[in-house]
Amino acid sequence: MIHEVDEGLRRLLAESGLEQSGVEVVFDAPTRDWAARRSAPTVCVFLYDVREDPARRGSGGGEVFDAEGFVVARRTPPRWFDLTYLVTAWAGRPQDEHRLLSEVLRCLIGHDAIPPGLLGGSLAELGLLVPLDVGGTGADAPAASDVWSALGGELRPSIGLRACAPLAGVARGTAPPVTEGLLMRSGPGLRPGSGPALRDADGTRGGDIDSDSDEQHRLRYVELAEPAPGEGFGSPRERRPAPARRRRGGRQP
Repeated sequence: MIHEVDEGLRRLLAESGLEQSGVEVVFDAPTRDWAARRSAPTVCVFLYDVREDPARRGSGGGEVFDAEGFVVARRTPPRWFDLTYLVTAWAGRPQDEHRLLSEVLRCLIGHDAIPPGLLGGSLAELGLLVPLDVGGTGADAPAASDVWSALGGELRPSIGLRACAPLAGVARGTAPPVTEGLLMRSGPGLRPGSGPALRDADGTRGGDIDSDSDEQHRLRYVELAEPAPGEGFGSPRERRPAPARRRRGGRQP
């Protein structure tokens, strides 16, 4: 998911005309050694913080269908993460860097989210927006000065960029759909006539379970014949007689 957000941001900045003007868009850490090797105008989009947004955590899940419409898996809901970037411009003069940084800012503030057409992979399959927050890094993200101190470089003008992206949930496969009836087989310990009546595949009665036989009967889910009186679970039950009522003020006869 993270590399897909990187690619979406690169395409977004490329559409603003940066690549046509010879500006390179990279995602390297802007360390002092890295800066010493730069010779062309560069926009660096450095990811330095990844945190989950607990307010967006959902419950439940979704179903995954195959081409025939059967459920083949169940997927947990996506988890949302805040990706915080430090965007800097590198050129020969400070004026050129400020001008380049201004073009990047103009491009980013024109979009509340990464356009869906620029997303690929799992983000495109989910079909969810990836919101952008330009100029703010969130209360929990490290400060820009702390980032520059950790990188070992000098403090430079930068743009705080935060993208909130979904991470696809875990898909767990389900059992295949039932296409055949339940198979009943006779077993030891049952006497003839004591077991339930079974029906053959054509719907006719196949007889009771016999302990000495090794016959198999498959129950059918559709087009079953109606059970005869006294058969199956729908047979009438014998009612017990109601208890005699007691007379008031006297004994029961």
